[in-house]
Amino acid sequence: MTTAVAEVSAVPTPAAAAPGLLQRLGGLDRAARLRWGALAALLVVAAIGAFFYSRQPDYRVLFAGVNDKDGGAIVAQLAQMNVPYKYSEGGGAILVPAERVHDVRLRLATQGLPKGSVTGFEVMENSRFGVTQFQERLNFQRGLEGELTRSIQALASVQSARVHLALPNQNGFFREQQKPSASVLVSLYPGRFLDRAQLAGIVHLVASSVPELAPSAVSVLDDSGKLLSQSPDGSSGASVDAQQLAYVQQIEAQYTRRITDLLEPVVGRGNVKAQVTAEVDFTQTESTVEQHRPNLSPDASAVRSQQVVETGGAPGSQPPAGVPGAVSNQPPQTAGAPVNGPAPQLAAAGGGGAQGTNPSKRESVTNYEVDKTTQVTRGGTGAIKRMNAAVVVNYASVSEGAGKPATPKALSPEQIEQMTALVRETIGFNKERGDSVNLMNAPFLVEEVPPGELPLWKQPEMRELATTLAWPLGISLAAAIVLIGVLRPALKARARSKELALARVASGKVDALEAESLQRPALPAPDGALELQPTPEQQRLNDARTLARENPVAVASILKTWVNGE
Repeated sequence: MTTAVAEVSAVPTPAAAAPGLLQRLGGLDRAARLRWGALAALLVVAAIGAFFYSRQPDYRVLFAGVNDKDGGAIVAQLAQMNVPYKYSEGGGAILVPAERVHDVRLRLATQGLPKGSVTGFEVMENSRFGVTQFQERLNFQRGLEGELTRSIQALASVQSARVHLALPNQNGFFREQQKPSASVLVSLYPGRFLDRAQLAGIVHLVASSVPELAPSAVSVLDDSGKLLSQSPDGSSGASVDAQQLAYVQQIEAQYTRRITDLLEPVVGRGNVKAQVTAEVDFTQTESTVEQHRPNLSPDASAVRSQQVVETGGAPGSQPPAGVPGAVSNQPPQTAGAPVNGPAPQLAAAGGGGAQGTNPSKRESVTNYEVDKTTQVTRGGTGAIKRMNAAVVVNYASVSEGAGKPATPKALSPEQIEQMTALVRETIGFNKERGDSVNLMNAPFLVEEVPPGELPLWKQPEMRELATTLAWPLGISLAAAIVLIGVLRPALKARARSKELALARVASGKVDALEAESLQRPALPAPDGALELQPTPEQQRLNDARTLARENPVAVASILKTWVNGE
């Protein structure tokens, strides 16, 4: 007996309306609900924290790097001004609200805060009544040390500094006066140092600020105790020698470059090697020459002074005569009358002389300027005493024919002589000075490097290939990362969502088929008869139900294939 089975077509149910938020939350399991709840609580806490953080004032730096004394005074003044403040991490700065930074700074400046750890000449402003001379000198020295410290700390490499001045008392004895001296202790920032020019600047800054202080009496030390400046005894020969050596090296390098630049266009780049040795005289000489030429005629010479003395008497006067002495100055005695004969005539005292003469005397003294020439000659330092040049020229490369390698060939004597003359003119050759130029023509030794010694990644071909392929490979790698990291997960998620939707539809259809009761035209079974075995159609239907329950994804794939018509 054949059993007819009616085919039932599955009628698709209308799509359900989109579920709401509460329905979606209700359809989640317990773990998903806990995760969403934790996320919502975290968002609420973040919003509350952002709200309270936005209400707090923005703090900015008021002062940074102040010492403890100034920091305490500033904090006490801020507390009196009712200004909120806080410290930065480590206490290196004092912070106040941003809108009150400038106001607070101006108000603290009117009170002299921060005072700073270095005190300058402002110490002289607070002088008390009855200050002794010693205290006044001490305050002046402290103020000068503070001002020098501030000037040195203004350098970019100096973190802190300290200056000690030794100012001796001045007395009235010039020979017994002592010269002042100074010591400077600097602490540098990590990784920084002072070059020679900066050290010389610090030394001259201190020496120029103190009267009668020589630069050689200033010592500069770092925080490790290393002496940075010259020794105070004036032994600066090391620095002078270093400068002289640098000057000599500069001269030699300049002449060497001149020779190379002159010969390379002739013999080719890399085919000339030159060395120049210069002997430089750094001695300082000073000579003074005083010359006296022979006496010139009175008309050609200059008169410096002239003296004329004239002596003489009136006409008819008798010049004084006689032997000078007491007898000549006494008047003559009255002579007695002789007994017999006439009285003798009296003669003038001192003897007689010529009558009616008028003697005179003239003296003339003329002084002429002495002809003298004084010449002072000071010799300049850094004069070149001697110049020696040694030049080596490579053999010339001569090609014997097309396709044949070039062979080295020595230069002709005429070419060597011409090059030697060029080198002499370049260095300013002076035979009287003892200069010498030696030019030699010799083949250069070229070391050939085997190609196998270079590693693969250092070979020029591999570097060029890597440079050529770097851009395309980079673009391809970026595209692959975008494809694998972004597009592939999106496509997988989309395909999986479609499969799940088809599985839901297939499961609904199977459930609908299972719920239906098939009406088959068959005779009813007799009462008490045994239950018959399932028909092949029922067995296939049971297998489809089992497959839909156990593997809905496979059933969805099958239905997708049917829908596509494959």
